[in-house]
Order: sequence, then structure tokens, then C-alpha cells
Amino acid sequence: MRIRITLHAAIPLAALAAARAGEVREPLPSPPVSFRNDIQPILTKAGCNSGACHGAAAGKNGFRLSLRGYDDAWDHAALTRQASARRVNVRHPDASLMLRKPLGATRHGGGQRFEENSPEHELLRRWIASGAPGPKPDEPRIVSIDMEPAQASLALAAKQPLRVTATYSDGATRDVTRWVKYGTTSEGVATVDDSGVVTLVGPGESAITAWFASKVDFARVSSPFPETIPAEVFARAERRNFIDDLVLAKLEILRIAPSSPAGDLEFVRRAYLDAAGILPTAREALRYAADPSADKKERLVESLLGREEFIDYWAYKWSDLLLLNSRKIAGDSLTAFYDFIRRSVAENKPWDRFAREIVTASGSSVQNGAAGYFLIHKDPIDLTETTSQAFLGMAITCARCHNHPLEKWTQDQYYGMANLFGRVGLKNGERAGEVLVLSTELGEVHHPRTGKPVDPQPLDGKPISLDAPGDRRRHLAEWLTSRENPYFAKAIVNRVWKNYFGRGLVDPEDDLRVVNPPSNEALLEAVTKDFTEHGFDLKHLMRTILLSATYGRTSRPHLGNDHDQIYYSHYVVRRLPAEVVLDAYAAVTEVPTPFPGYPDGFRALQLRDSQVRSYFLKAFGRPERNTTCACERTESASLAQVLHVSNGDTLDDKIRAKKNILSRLLARGVSDAEILEELYLLALTRYPSEKEASDTLALIAEARKNEGDSPEARRLILEDLLWGLLSGKEFLFNK
Repeated sequence: MRIRITLHAAIPLAALAAARAGEVREPLPSPPVSFRNDIQPILTKAGCNSGACHGAAAGKNGFRLSLRGYDDAWDHAALTRQASARRVNVRHPDASLMLRKPLGATRHGGGQRFEENSPEHELLRRWIASGAPGPKPDEPRIVSIDMEPAQASLALAAKQPLRVTATYSDGATRDVTRWVKYGTTSEGVATVDDSGVVTLVGPGESAITAWFASKVDFARVSSPFPETIPAEVFARAERRNFIDDLVLAKLEILRIAPSSPAGDLEFVRRAYLDAAGILPTAREALRYAADPSADKKERLVESLLGREEFIDYWAYKWSDLLLLNSRKIAGDSLTAFYDFIRRSVAENKPWDRFAREIVTASGSSVQNGAAGYFLIHKDPIDLTETTSQAFLGMAITCARCHNHPLEKWTQDQYYGMANLFGRVGLKNGERAGEVLVLSTELGEVHHPRTGKPVDPQPLDGKPISLDAPGDRRRHLAEWLTSRENPYFAKAIVNRVWKNYFGRGLVDPEDDLRVVNPPSNEALLEAVTKDFTEHGFDLKHLMRTILLSATYGRTSRPHLGNDHDQIYYSHYVVRRLPAEVVLDAYAAVTEVPTPFPGYPDGFRALQLRDSQVRSYFLKAFGRPERNTTCACERTESASLAQVLHVSNGDTLDDKIRAKKNILSRLLARGVSDAEILEELYLLALTRYPSEKEASDTLALIAEARKNEGDSPEARRLILEDLLWGLLSGKEFLFNK
């Protein structure tokens, strides 16, 4: 076993851990015990300061600690000064409640937390016996933790002990394996016990997470699937760009076979829906399938990226992200903000410029639409959390009240970030609904624990002084959009990837925590690097994805890869968004959907405001745009959806409309077989199979025989056919 050499004398945790592992044979040294670096980790590992125990907002049984030990001064006072100082007895350490309760010697609601003479007991007793000293301002502070091995491929049922090393501000290192809080991202693949021993329980890959003193790290463990995949399967797999190389490398390691390429009609339907939220017309689909040229996919992608529907689709997505909502911003200001977003999509504005113009927006909310961001989010706290979620892909809300329990962000960092928005002022303009956004010379966000403002500072950036002149938001924007920022470009790459593949490389798409690593880290890094090197060009990113062989694979499983929903061995089938379904209903039936306050012919994906009334959109998961979290949009099935499609008026009214697709086809006098083919092409972008055609035509013939051969009877039969196509899974899902 490798022994790590420590450089700092005051290392009780390391010494005790080494003693436990049998690495130290000589008597243990007795250096001073640090409350911050030694005692707090014990309380955290034992769960004493967890949210379910004394770390709860109200504490437990009159005793409250800061959550996971983020406030050393408070915790030290709670342990040594409260309860008549009975929790710590420096004259008789063994009589201290802090020792007796976790040992089970005195009744304790939390039960026994550690054994007598254990390293935890020994260290706590020594600290109390030495006078229970508090945190010192000049003692070393933790800088980072590192887990080893960082990556391991193991056989099923194999065990792998982990080692976690903490690095401190004075350069010292110490083994803190025993005091780390561990977790796993996939319990079906790997479990980890309290001592950091990993057990492989199933094939696949999992991240093992570590949390210690507000620092986090992860290690990746994997076990290949049992299938035997011939090497030529990977050698012969289509490769069109670097995405395919990195995806296939991961699949080969895990022994997951890639599926074959999708057919032309399957691909064209998918690409239209994913890129522009529309179905191809029958003519567009058949023209693509009949095109023999080698570059037809490139030409298809370019045509999609240039369509007006592409602009509508992505303007709508960014309106979701930025929460355009008439309950928060109304009238001309709402219109101006939406127009700013739509123009940005239309001109393919680089993402860094788009974000910078929003975060630093000033002036009239009518003349400068980006200023509407500060009407929707007026409070510095709201601005901090929305900006982090929207542009960095991370939720830092927990750090508002305490150090983040699942991330590295501290409460100090949170309020440093918030103070960058502390000097944003609003005042009414000359026109109704107009608001002026301006940078003021006064205004601070105070830390709730100290009552004082924190130097304005981006999360991982450099602080500026409280009296620094100029607009603080410019300092934020410079850090935010920097190519060196490890979160900004990665966050938007992951969002766009999720749109095209149904799952982000990091899932959920806006949860880019260190302890929620990507399913293919090398792939995310490569795509992000390519995106930044091409000037934050979103169309370039989308083009790269759309033209990859990975995106072009069929959704049909191959050689047992049906279990894979993570590594992109095949296209993942998923339900279409609410707005796309509703617009597709209108397109296939040729009956527009009416929206209150909007002109006839407006599509759902052209709506500026999430508050436009539509029971269908609500039932199918349209977000209210109250929170930036992607979780606000739901794409799972529900009973309300089933009932509305079966009995509601949205689809029924379109099918029964006097002037719709059926009316046009019947007026042309075409046969049932021709109508069947056209409806299949319009709704499903394919011809009916021989069996589908023969079975359906037989049913139509039988129904006409029973119901009569009048035009009205034939129309009713075809309405049932159309309803069956538009209510089926194949129509409602992209595959």
C-alpha cells in the first residue's frame, strides 16, 4: 500500500487514519487538534450536522448546528457555551454530552454514532481535554480533495477501496478517507460504503462522489456488459466527425454495440422535429429519400438551419430559459425582449455575445429588449440564481442559506456573486410599461450571517473591491463569457445536446455539478472545445451534431443495446414537446389552432408568452416559466393527456373541421388507398406497410359496407383513421 507523505505536523485525522490502516507502527504524535479541520469533519461524517439532525433550520431538541459545518464560529459556540456548557466538560472530558450521547452512554435520539476508543472518540476526547479550542483565523484551510483511483474498470462483484486526500492552504496533505461523505450516481452499477469501499453490482458505469469540508470530487468506476461484440462491429461503424470517434470509443469499452444508420425517411422526420419543431411535408420527405447525391444530408441540415421555423423554435426555447411571462413583464417590454431573442437567433448571434448583452443590459426596456431580463428578475438574489442556472447550468440556491451540501459553493461565494447585481436600478420610463435599467453608485447585498456586504465576485472569478467604480455587471460578464470559464460554454453545449439526443451528456441538462459528471467526459470536453474555437457559434454546434453518424443512428436496438439510454448507441425515442405536438396536429389536419390575442394561423412555437390560455399545452407539460429549472417542463405521459386526446376538443375539432385535409382529399376524388398513403406520409413520414395497408383498407371496406357508402359515412370512417394516426405513439414520439 502506498503511503502518502504529509508535510504538516498538525494532522490528527491523517495519523488516526494511518493507525487504523496499520500503516504506522510507532506511537501516535499528539499535535493540537483543530476544531475546523478535525472536529467538524467528524460531526459531518456522523451526521450530527445533517439536515435530518442538528443541522436542520430549527435544530433538534434545542440544539442547532450549521448544516454540514459551514459556520465554525456558530458551531463552536453551540457546543461549548450553550446548555450551561454541559455539552463539553473540559475538566472531565468523559462527562461531556458530546461524547456520552454519540457513544450511547446517555440517551440519544440519534442513537450510537461511533464506538468507544474509535478514532472519532479519541480525537474528540483529546480536543475537549485540551480546552476545546475554537477555530483560529491563521490556521490552514482546505483547498481541494482528490480521490484515487480516479478511474477503474472492474469485474462484477469486485471491490475497490478509495483513498481521498485533502490539500490545505499551507501545502500540506492528509488522508481524510475515513471522514468523507460518499455517494454513487448509479446504485445499479456500484455501491460505496462509509469507509470508501466500492462494490461493482452491475454492468455499466457510475461516478462515486466524495464530499469533505465543502470540497467535492468524484471517481469513475465501470464494468463492461457481458455481451461479446465482434471488433469489426466498431471498426465498420460509420464515422462522420469526432463525435462518432469518442462515442464509439466509450461503447467499445463498455461492450455496447452501435445501431445501424437510420433510413432516409426516419432521419428526415427526426431532423425536422429536433431542429425546427415541425414535420416535413410529404413532398419534402420523399424528395430527400429519392435524392441520390452524397451530400444530401449536408444540404438538408443547411436548409433546416435557415428556415423561419428554426428561428421560431429556438427563440421559443430561449424564451423558456429566460422566463418570458406576462405576469412578470408585460406589453411592449415583453414584445421587445422576445424580439431581441428572435433577432439573436435569426442572425446566429454568438452565445457569449448574447449572454453578455443580457447580463449588462441598460436603458429602456422597450428600445433595448435585453433590459427586460431585469424586469423579470428584479432582486439581486433572483438574478444570481437565474443567471447561474441559465448560463452556467447549475443551481446554487442551497448556498443562499448555508454552504452547498452537494457542491463546492459556499455561502460567501453566493453573496459575492449576488453583490455583482447589487447596484442595478430601475425607474419608470416616459411611456406606459417602459422601465429604465441603469447602473447606480449605491447598493449592496449583505451577507445574512455577518450583516456586511461581501466583495463582489463571480463564483470562481476574481473579486473586485466594494468601492470599485463602474458597472459591476461588466466584471461578471467578462468572467461569465470567458473561454477559460469551465461552466459557461459547457452549459449551453449540454442544453443543445439534450435537444437533439433527448438526454444531456450531463443529466439533468442544467445540473452541471462536479458530483454529477457527464456520461462521456471526453466527448463533452471535445464538443465544448470545438464550440468555443468556433466563436460560440450555435449553428456550428448544431450542424456538427446533426451531421454526426451518432445522431443519424436508428432508434431500433442492435445486438442487445436496448438497455442503453445513456451512451448514444442508438437514438433514444422520446415524446414530442407540447407545442410541437399541437403545431403538428394543425399541420397534418390543415386546421390552425386559435390562440387568444394572436392572429389566425399563429403556431404554438410562435407565442411570446407562456400565459396564453391553452388546455392542451398545459396538459402536455408546457412550463409556466416561473423557474429557470428545465424540470418545469414535463414530457412524461399522464391520464389528463390520454383523456384529452381521446375526448377533448383540440384534436376532435381539427378532425371534424369542414375545411381540413380530409375535405381536400375527398374533393380530389382519390381512392381510400391513396388517402391512406398520404395520411401516413403526413403524420408518420412513411408509407404504410403492406400489412398495415391491407388490414386498414379491409377495415374501411367493412365499415363502408356496414355504415353505407355515402360521402358522409366515408368521411366518418376516414376521420377515425386520422384520429388513430394522430393519437398513436408513433406520431407523438420522435424516433
